[in-house]
Amino acid sequence: MTNRLFPLSQKYIDFINCVHNVTADFLEGTTASGKTTVGAGIKFMYMVSASPKKLHIIASKTTGTAEKNIIQQDNGILDLHTNARYFGNGDKDNKLPHIKFEGKIIYVLGYDNKDKWLNVLGSQFGCVYIDEVNTADIDFVREISTRNDYLMATLNPDDPSLPVYKEFVNRSRPYKKYAKDVPAEIMSELCEGPVPNWRYWFFSFADNLSLTPEDIERKKLAAPKGTKLYKNKILGLRGRATGLVFNLEDKNIISAEQAKSFKYVRFSAALDTSYSDSTPDTMAFIFTGITDSKKCVALDELVFNNSEMKTPVSPSDMPKIFVDFLEKNRRLWGFARDVYIDSADSATITECRKYKRLSGCIYNFIPAFKKTQIIDRIHLQAAWLASNEFLVVNTCKNYIAEMNIYSWQENKYAPEDGHDHCINACQYAWLPYKNMIGSVNFEA
Repeated sequence: MTNRLFPLSQKYIDFINCVHNVTADFLEGTTASGKTTVGAGIKFMYMVSASPKKLHIIASKTTGTAEKNIIQQDNGILDLHTNARYFGNGDKDNKLPHIKFEGKIIYVLGYDNKDKWLNVLGSQFGCVYIDEVNTADIDFVREISTRNDYLMATLNPDDPSLPVYKEFVNRSRPYKKYAKDVPAEIMSELCEGPVPNWRYWFFSFADNLSLTPEDIERKKLAAPKGTKLYKNKILGLRGRATGLVFNLEDKNIISAEQAKSFKYVRFSAALDTSYSDSTPDTMAFIFTGITDSKKCVALDELVFNNSEMKTPVSPSDMPKIFVDFLEKNRRLWGFARDVYIDSADSATITECRKYKRLSGCIYNFIPAFKKTQIIDRIHLQAAWLASNEFLVVNTCKNYIAEMNIYSWQENKYAPEDGHDHCINACQYAWLPYKNMIGSVNFEA
């Protein structure tokens, strides 16, 4: 069936042969790992060949992108399958761009044009391939996912808060033999309700046997270490590649054992709330310490979401939850007598102060100081991160995840209003003590 041979890793051989009881394959990983070549050019075309249905789909951002990256490139579909014919302008029977292959029709769509893809989606299809599904119109993905027998989607790691992850990618599970190849932080996100027969695959440079060690080294050197581009393209880890507010580097993330080696002169904690049970907004508790060497360390977190709670919490529930969190960290780290709550959350402040009055609680619940503007907080924290004066214990996974996706608004010098509950809570904790942190003396 193929015209050209190239070396395949054992993982790719297993991927191609894993066809029974598989209704969807999601391929994520590094750049140049061979996902498109092997996924679209070999396995997808095999699934089309085996399908009893006549109509199938290849979808990319535009038809031109599909032609360049999937159909006409070296080792693309036309290269690998000499019996495939591409009609980029359609023909007398099918006006849309399509491939004719073994008596089948594979429509080639651009998901950037809703009017065009809506015209196609009145039918049921055998196999559907979606290129870079993380950039696709989510309405297209939702619609096409119900109209096929088999779905394959490729993606380079992106913003993990995109709905395509929660609704699709994170509902798949890795082939057991290769689960160890999935980075731990991605594996932890493959936790949405699983769909039977949806398979997840993570591919890296090592899986593309066509790359020489010199090729791999050149690609690694092309992206500066410590940047989000390096994280996404070279390490294959999720997180926005551009527009990020903070540059959280490996040097800023430490173990609890490393954190325990410091001498602390101040502990603090704070709470940022969202009681909505219909959004992904979270309740975020952060416990911090300031060292005698003027480092600020995010030591612990507690994060949950009312939409995921069997019994959603209300402001009256928060004092006990907050105090339990503070007591846990008092035993682990030290006593934070003054703790802070978003000053806009009068209900939670009232309930916590009522709890203190009635129970004799030893903690002081204080409205967060917000005189320092958000931009100034960002300037400070960015400087501390760069000079390694702001650290995060690696168990604070939600806080780390927020730091890795918190972005600037388009065309506006302000951060987005989202992905920031842990970030806000941590800032509320260190704001009263900002002059005890780092080498910058800040009086605003």
